[in-house]
Amino acid sequence: MKLFSKGGADEVTGSRHYLNTGDSIIQIDCGAFQGRRKESDEKNRAIEMEMLHPSAVVLTHAHFDHCGMLPLLSKAGYNGNIYTTPATRDLATLIMMDSANIQARDLEHLTYLAEKKGKVFKEEPLYTEDDVVKTGDLFVTVSYRRPLPITPDVEMTFYDAGHILGSAGAHLTVNKGRDDQKTIYFSGDLGRNNRAIIRDPEEIPTPDYMVMESTYGNRLHEDIHDAMEKLAEVVSSTAKNNGKVIIPSFAIERTQEIIYYLHLLVDQGKIPKIPIFVDSPMATNATSIFRVHPECYDKKTQETFTNHHENPFGFNELKYTSSVQDSKEINNVKGPAIIISADGMCEAGRIRHHLVQNIRSPKNTILIVGYMAGHTLGRRIMERQKQVRIFGDVFNLKARVEKINAFSAHADYSEIAAYIGRLDLNKLKTVYLVHGETDARANLKKVLLETGVQNVEIVTPGREYEI
Repeated sequence: MKLFSKGGADEVTGSRHYLNTGDSIIQIDCGAFQGRRKESDEKNRAIEMEMLHPSAVVLTHAHFDHCGMLPLLSKAGYNGNIYTTPATRDLATLIMMDSANIQARDLEHLTYLAEKKGKVFKEEPLYTEDDVVKTGDLFVTVSYRRPLPITPDVEMTFYDAGHILGSAGAHLTVNKGRDDQKTIYFSGDLGRNNRAIIRDPEEIPTPDYMVMESTYGNRLHEDIHDAMEKLAEVVSSTAKNNGKVIIPSFAIERTQEIIYYLHLLVDQGKIPKIPIFVDSPMATNATSIFRVHPECYDKKTQETFTNHHENPFGFNELKYTSSVQDSKEINNVKGPAIIISADGMCEAGRIRHHLVQNIRSPKNTILIVGYMAGHTLGRRIMERQKQVRIFGDVFNLKARVEKINAFSAHADYSEIAAYIGRLDLNKLKTVYLVHGETDARANLKKVLLETGVQNVEIVTPGREYEI
């Protein structure tokens, strides 16, 4: 039996992991690479050329770096099942369709530019809306804690990973009931305890082997109470200066969580009642999906929806924008405001337009609330580089830059160690680390060995690990 990764092993994005049992090949996730636009595009196009033919596919959650390249499977002729949770199916379809739309618009723009130069642009999009529809036909939804045979020799059970709405870790039992039975747990992305909206990561049966993410393997998050105080301070002080708070945020989970906390702060009178704009069509659509999946909520959010009939994702100061014109009109708002917009790493989407409008004024604040991959615009802003390039033009970074780590949906190294430490470490033979930068993986390996894990391997892309 062999384990190997084709993406998301020596880096944070592009997750694509495989378990070869000898009789079946199980693929876990099929994500897109993210980072520098040109480099990411080249890597994503290479996926199509090296696509394997799995026996079954498991999707852990709906973030683009885990689901974004699923349509390449159907394009390559895969017509088997893609197993996931109901909420993940809905969110992943939204994300893939949005990606297809962006690719179509980019193709149209690049074709136009080539024609102006008397050239022909020949490159095709990675996939189209039709490919996304075909991929949607392959989804088979499975609820948490419902064991299901996905091949003749592999049974799968989802457990709530507490990362985003519908996220799951996949517990695979190979050759169940036989002398050579083995269990392998793929964590997907592990969430955190005591976060808003969704449930905490749930306890799992101890596997023989575990594949664990390491995104925050060398960092610790702030306490959520301290983070709320800092959020209140940033908003209040920026509003006092008549400035705007610009929050780059992924449309799935992070945006809804920030809305939830802003709602609380407004209700508690800790921040002034100023306009709050969610300027992301995908975030608007994703929020609608959140409303129809209460099975994923924690107890407090369920009570808010059902007992008090309140909507945590909508209140008087909050305005969702959908059209381009609505987005442009935000620039005309006089006085303080909060603008939440995607992309979370500032590499695409409407957030770049808001940065252009606001990055040069010291009265404004850019608030970083999530992970910024290396070589992205978001990372350069987070590092407070004096000048950054947006749309090909250079801008002086004069806005205040603040970061709040507590809103990350990824467990930090102490939380991962505690999660694994609750397992039977005599039974758990090896933890394989993926989905992290070099320093993060190295530190997490050290921490886990100190916790008592027998063996920790840092996975190298393409290398096969016999288990």
